[in-house]
Parts: sequence; structure tokens; C-alpha cells
Amino acid sequence: MDPIIAERPSDGGRFAPIAKPPLEYTDAVARETAHLYERVKDVIPAIEWPVMAPYIKAINDLKQQRNAVILAHNYQTPEIFHCIADVVGDSLQLAQEAARADADIIVQCGVHFMAETSKLLNPDKMVLIPDQRAGCSLAASITGADVRLLRERYPGVPIVTYVNTSAEVKAESDICCTSSNAVQVVESFGTDTVLCIPDEYLAKYVATQTDVKILSWKGHCEVHERFTADELLAYKEANPGLEIIAHPECPPEVIDVADFTGSTSGMISYVKDHKPAKALLVTECSMASNIAVETPGVDFIRPCNLCPHMKRITLPKILDSLVELKDEVTVDPLVAGRAREAVERMVNLKS
Repeated sequence: MDPIIAERPSDGGRFAPIAKPPLEYTDAVARETAHLYERVKDVIPAIEWPVMAPYIKAINDLKQQRNAVILAHNYQTPEIFHCIADVVGDSLQLAQEAARADADIIVQCGVHFMAETSKLLNPDKMVLIPDQRAGCSLAASITGADVRLLRERYPGVPIVTYVNTSAEVKAESDICCTSSNAVQVVESFGTDTVLCIPDEYLAKYVATQTDVKILSWKGHCEVHERFTADELLAYKEANPGLEIIAHPECPPEVIDVADFTGSTSGMISYVKDHKPAKALLVTECSMASNIAVETPGVDFIRPCNLCPHMKRITLPKILDSLVELKDEVTVDPLVAGRAREAVERMVNLKS
């Protein structure tokens, strides 16, 4: 018997083996998913829907049977983000919302560090990731050993770690931050110098927003670091009136030519509040598709930089994850306690 099932004998069948449901596009499936396609019809071609719809129906049915909640990051594709997700947002929003959910199982449609963060804040729930290979170039740029060496090199300097890191790295840190609260977290120590790791570009952006001296690490997001100022200026020249909306993980020269720079949630709010006629989001490509569903009057110009790790998460893998209860994400208890403290210090930080 599968050890996951054996450990949960009184689960009312939620963790029991289950057969894979049929995946035919029938008239019944078409009717039951029609309202969902209406939502995404402008970003998903009609020819693709008959392939997606049976998976979407099966996943939505099965998550009820399993008492599961599906978390989808903003970089997930629209059929995941708008058609099966229960909670959407950035990595911290997802973990926090999952902690409030009355669910036994969390399916993390994102990358591995996000699933770890969900597990940290939801230690009693089963956390699944549809593909264990969904990593992150930024999270992979630093290890717990690296953080210990930084602490030796800069004794007494507070260490602020971006949530886009492994649990091992969080455990060696004083506090975590997101791109939206990094300045607040850095200034919360009341010191003249702070280590802000591992994203070099986020650290440089924070340095422009505070008088605190920021020490950084040379970690980068492989999606955001590919953008260039020349590329964006060329888009502006070709599209009069275009507003460029950048994420602080971008290089400084990109931020310099942007009309607005903000976190993932900040970028979304900017588009919804300002409704520019033309917008270019300097971030992962799928985010524009997801926002476009909710802002039909905005024309998105799309330099389509995809995250290869996010794109490992697909409807078939999500269904397999729910059917087979794989792959479960665990965190070493010796690491989890300290990592959870770093995250909770950030969550509990007063404005």
C-alpha cells in the first residue's frame, strides 16, 4: 500500500486510490465547461478547447472528491489560472490563502520553492506539486551554506531573503520579503546596512528606494534578466502611447525606461486601475494573458519570455497529481521550523 495512504487511514476516502477519469470531449463536458470557456475565449483558441475541457472538468470534479485546493501562480497559463484554480496570486499570497482554506490537500501550480512555502505555512496538509522538476533559476542561485558564509563575512548585518528561495535558505535568514514589501522589511531593522538576497536586481531597486545601504548577491531570474532597455525602447517607438510596466527583478536599465515598476500584484493593480490603451508587461508572458481576461479594453504588446519551469505544470500533470497523490512536497522538520519563523516574521511585520 502507498505509504501516503497508509498514514491517513481515517480520511473518509479522500486519500484512497482512484481510477483516472475518462477524458473524452462529449456534449455533456462541453455544456459543463461552457461558462469557463466564455471567460477565456479571447486568450485560448476555440480549436484548443476540446483538448483542455475534459481535463478541466475532471480536475474540478476530483478536487471536490479529494477536498483539495488548487493554487495557481500568476505565471500559469490561462486554462489553469482561470479554469481550475481556487486561489491565484503571487507565491506568498498563495501560501497565506492556503492556510485559511478548509482543505486536506494543496496542489501547488507553481515552482518548487512555492510548494515548500505552502508546506511551511500548512504543515498539517498534504502539499503536491504536479512536476518536481519545476525549479527556479533564482532559488537555485544560493544555498543555505552560502547564507552561513555571508553571515560570517558580515557579522551583525541583518539578512533579508526573498521568498523566491528554498526552505533551506529561508532557515538561515533573519526575515523574508516579497518584491512588494522589500523596502519596508529592509527598513524594519533600523540599521544602516542590510543584506538583501539573492536577487541582485531587486536589491538594486530597493537601494533606490531607501537610505539603507544594501548588500546583494548575484542571483537572477532567467525570465526577467533577458529583457533589455533597447528592446523596450524599440517597442515604444513602434507603438505610440505604449506604457511599459516592469517588475523589480529586471535589470536597472530596464527599470529606467519603464513607466511603472512594481511587484506582481502591483503590476496587476496598475493595469486594472489605469487601464492603459497599450501595455507591455516586463515579466513572464502568461501574466499578460491572465490579466487580459479581466481587462478587455487593454491592448497587450507581448515580448513573450516564458518561464520553462512554470510551463512544466500542465493540465495532464495536475490531473495525475490528484489521481495518484503525487508528488508530495516535504521539508525537513529541522529546517522547517526556522524557515517558518523567517516567513512569519515578514507576515507579522506591522506597517
